Amino acid sequence: MDIYRNINELRSSVNAWKKQNLRIGFVPTMGFLHTGHLALIDAIKPKCDKLIVSIFVNPKQFGPGEDIERYPRNFERDQQSIEAHHADAIFYPAVEEMYPDDYYTYVQVEELGAVLCGRSRPTHFRGVTTVVTKLFMATKCDIAVFGQKDYQQALIIQQMIKDLNFDIEVMICPTLREEDGLAMSSRNSYLSEEERQRAVCLYRALKRAEDLYANGEKHAALLREEMKNEVLTVPEIRIDYLEVVDALTLQSIDIIERKTLLAGAIWLGKARLIDNIVIDVEPIDA
Repeated sequence: MDIYRNINELRSSVNAWKKQNLRIGFVPTMGFLHTGHLALIDAIKPKCDKLIVSIFVNPKQFGPGEDIERYPRNFERDQQSIEAHHADAIFYPAVEEMYPDDYYTYVQVEELGAVLCGRSRPTHFRGVTTVVTKLFMATKCDIAVFGQKDYQQALIIQQMIKDLNFDIEVMICPTLREEDGLAMSSRNSYLSEEERQRAVCLYRALKRAEDLYANGEKHAALLREEMKNEVLTVPEIRIDYLEVVDALTLQSIDIIERKTLLAGAIWLGKARLIDNIVIDVEPIDA
């Protein structure tokens, strides 16, 4: 397995693969890999001939006062995990390689990035779409994979691919969870043992709303209130948002009549945790 720190060196290999008509797969990560990341590698591997995994803690998606300095990092462990899952290359650039001093260009998807996580992190998705665009260009990938835990991010990237006419297929893989339902996340490492036990309240809140819908409740306001009540049974939780939104536009709805996203973000200690559940609504026959 090759490790590339330089875009031009990566491109040299990618261009050679392209000349052989090989299909290139890509898994973008910020490192400190967990089972969820490795599941993405396993899911995309059969769909490509060459697989690149990137590790890059992207400063452009962190706002002032956010956790970029303490974001967990362990390249040696990540390298071993990626190699064990049979990727062909790691792209591990320095910040200066991705953003030299004379860097001025950004990519932004409007509307979709202004809601949910975008309210409290207003520059976050601009940073995400910018770095993903640069990674797409560096890897020249034919297919890329993302996880449903970051549903808003995946939706924004799909919109960007459509709007900018990238010839890239996107896979969205289900959220991987711990036994108690907590969504796997690198930021779970911030949690103390006690906080870890409390963190599952977000998933319980989403499941509470999903169960109410399954039992016939379609009023979004009631589902939001029930999610809030569930979370607030746990001490020392700060709610960023708990929402019931259209799964395609991410706009708030009053009544569930089509595909819907139950989404939440909470603060617990130093960790900001996100999660979601998608409700697939069966169409009404004419």
